[in-house]
Amino acid sequence: MSSSMAPSTSSTEVRKPSPWLHFVAGGLGGMCGAIVTSPFDVVKTRLQSDLFRQKHTAVGVLGHGGSAVLTAPRPTNLLYNFVETGYIIRDIYREESFRALFKGLGPTLVGVIPARSINFFTYGNGKRFIAEEFNHGQENSWVHLSAAAIAGIATGTATNPIWVVKTRLQLAQGDKKVLGGSWLCIQTIFRNEGIRGFYKGLSASYLGVTEGTIQWVLYERLKKLSAATEGTKGGWLSQWGGMLGSAGTAKLVASLITYPHEVLRTRLRQPSVNGVVKYSGLWQTLRLVIAEEGARTLYSGLSAHLMRVVPNAAVMYTIYEGLIHWSTIA
Repeated sequence: MSSSMAPSTSSTEVRKPSPWLHFVAGGLGGMCGAIVTSPFDVVKTRLQSDLFRQKHTAVGVLGHGGSAVLTAPRPTNLLYNFVETGYIIRDIYREESFRALFKGLGPTLVGVIPARSINFFTYGNGKRFIAEEFNHGQENSWVHLSAAAIAGIATGTATNPIWVVKTRLQLAQGDKKVLGGSWLCIQTIFRNEGIRGFYKGLSASYLGVTEGTIQWVLYERLKKLSAATEGTKGGWLSQWGGMLGSAGTAKLVASLITYPHEVLRTRLRQPSVNGVVKYSGLWQTLRLVIAEEGARTLYSGLSAHLMRVVPNAAVMYTIYEGLIHWSTIA
């Protein structure tokens, strides 16, 4: 956290955090957020995929067991989507077990910890370097934007194979080869698709760099506005509440603007069906999804996504900022 968040006492010395603290704090924050919100991640991935989307939306219309007669069109408003997410979590718990709500958590943690560590490390040190070398030591929006873009590209490239494995595990239902664990999934991908199989969806990940960029820039701006009101009322509770609000709001806005890339990325990472690869490229996938299912499909799973990423971001950024703040107090 910036020095403005430190107590303003004469006996308090503010110092710069270690460059590697960004790495540790980002990984710890990402780990905590991922564990808490894992069930929503499973629901989001299934709704994004055409392998599960029809099944889960049918449950929402026909009821548990699918034996009821269709008597009314399925609601399509955003509010119902949040209710539907709850129904899907319930049905996964009933039909597949409690553990199914945490499918893919292993590779998620394996991916989240280095991903957040790399992202926060690259961004935290990158913005300092860019400001000092190119902007007379002053941070502004273009410094934040540049650092966020570099951090997003570095993170996406380094961790894409992990997210491919996670997606395959979350889409697995009854496939013993995949349900056997991450290692068997890795072997299957390598045997059937080679090294390139681990980089499916990378183009969509690079497109998703825009989300991280928007999120960081907006977060820095909201954090600055929140800090400007510091000390007016509420004390430390208001201070940290503002931090939570800044993180959650920034993620909400960034997700709403860039969400379609999430659906495209999931489709590109799907396993082949009967040896046939349906989605082979970013633009081919975009055209095919719109042609077969309509543009609304690009927002499949949005409610589950928001229910996951907004609190996830709030937890992650608060832990990160808390550790950075703690380290700056001598």
